[in-house]
Amino acid sequence: MKTSISLCLLLAACGAAQTVPDGVTIEKDVVYSQGSRLMMDVARPKGAGPFPAVLAIHGGGFRAGERASYLPTMLRLAQHGYVAATVDYRLAPRSQFPAALQDVKAAVRFLRANATRFAVDPERVAAIGESAGAHLALMLGLTPGVAEFEAGGANREQSSRVACVVSWYAPADFARMYGKGEGADAIIPLFLGGNLENAKTEHLLASPLNWVTPLAPPVLAIHGTKDPEVPYEQSQWLVEQLQRAGARAELETIEGGGHGFQGKDAEQAERRMVAFLDENLGLLPSRKVLLVADHGARGQIVAIDWQSGRELWSVPNRNGHDVQPLPGGHVLYTMGNAHQVVEMDADHKPVWTYGPEEGLQHPISAQRLENGNTLIGDAELGKVIEIDRDRKVVWKYESEDLAKMRMRNSRRIAGGTTLISVEAAGKIIEVNQAGEIVWSYTGEGGAKRRPYKGVRLPNGNTLITMTDPGELVEVDRSGKIVRSIAGEKTDIRLVWASGFDVLPSGNVLVSDYQGRRVIEVDKSGKVVHEVRMPTRATASIALVP
Repeated sequence: MKTSISLCLLLAACGAAQTVPDGVTIEKDVVYSQGSRLMMDVARPKGAGPFPAVLAIHGGGFRAGERASYLPTMLRLAQHGYVAATVDYRLAPRSQFPAALQDVKAAVRFLRANATRFAVDPERVAAIGESAGAHLALMLGLTPGVAEFEAGGANREQSSRVACVVSWYAPADFARMYGKGEGADAIIPLFLGGNLENAKTEHLLASPLNWVTPLAPPVLAIHGTKDPEVPYEQSQWLVEQLQRAGARAELETIEGGGHGFQGKDAEQAERRMVAFLDENLGLLPSRKVLLVADHGARGQIVAIDWQSGRELWSVPNRNGHDVQPLPGGHVLYTMGNAHQVVEMDADHKPVWTYGPEEGLQHPISAQRLENGNTLIGDAELGKVIEIDRDRKVVWKYESEDLAKMRMRNSRRIAGGTTLISVEAAGKIIEVNQAGEIVWSYTGEGGAKRRPYKGVRLPNGNTLITMTDPGELVEVDRSGKIVRSIAGEKTDIRLVWASGFDVLPSGNVLVSDYQGRRVIEVDKSGKVVHEVRMPTRATASIALVP
């Protein structure tokens, strides 16, 4: 855990990487902790932003090192599109754990409190570090909100949570460092206030391995197999523990690498770090974007990166229920309490609306059809209408069975018929163009099953989500269940299955409205991925093609 020496630090020492590149501005000696007079340097792209931010934490065995060692890396990150800040923290033995952790948490809060000043996007802040600094970065990521570690520093109204962590050769379990790493036996007691026998509590509290939970942010651990100071196995243990817990964790192995990468090892590590940051902080386009209609207290249409769960953007939907992606980045959605259906463009500006002026009272579903018309279900009026671009009603199905909020989703299917969820009656009906019910399905258990949405599959079967218990069923034309996911079984338990979308692979994304999560299940019914959204009540979901 000695001070790391890499190629970029050697360049810094001789002044070769000190020139501030065009397009980057740097502010040095910014005091972020008045009590301890701790400072940070901040490099950022020129421009209005906001930009994602990276907090870089220097190494040095907890008792040495300086923030200036990260300057070359900061400048490269700023050129790449990040606000990069590197910080002082209190050093051992004068200041022992958790002082240094409290300091870097205060630094994150400072960046958020000064987001406008530094053009920082407060929702996209990461932590990186080398050796001792990597340990502190991991502790930042794994201990959000732990009172003892949050003590000290200003801006307590701000969060110290980080979106992801990159760890370069960090100690993860202090109790298993003794006799393994060069200098560990002498260094660790200086930081923790004693050896393992006399400061066992501190060894346990300060070890990132002991703070692993399923809620951990994505972690990239970079480690050399020939590290003489922090054994490679420390990062192996950490990544394995995170993966067992269900968190996202990756290990980048530098074959033959030591402690403090040089040459090609340093280049490999930095390339991998930047790619990881790009993926998790949003500089790379999302591979899959899922649109979510949040019918809960936050009342928004939100786009999330599937599978990371990172929120990309949001717009108000006034507690609406439905959302559909359209070509060119446009989105069609319902505005619940505004009684409107809205189409917005890729810049999130409304380009078409249909609402109270046309007589809508509670549009609960909306679908843009292949012919350019729009299908709208009004749950208060109890009718489903098809309107053309001139707002003329060209088809209508109306029934008291649907009125007074008894219906939910409606979808036009191949052949021109329409599937309508009559939630209060516990059934799905299929209506033809003449307004005749040509097929219906009532869930086993009757009206309590409350179906939310139905979709006709290419094989002629119908996929339906229901509640009490939450279940996704595939039924044939006779009403026979040919596939069931969740329901009364205990392998998957859903509280209230609402929106869903079928992927090209045949997998299905299913929203558990009250369980506050979206799961992806394969054809066998096995969960292959899950995104928890504890602050969202997701009514409908749709993957952007």
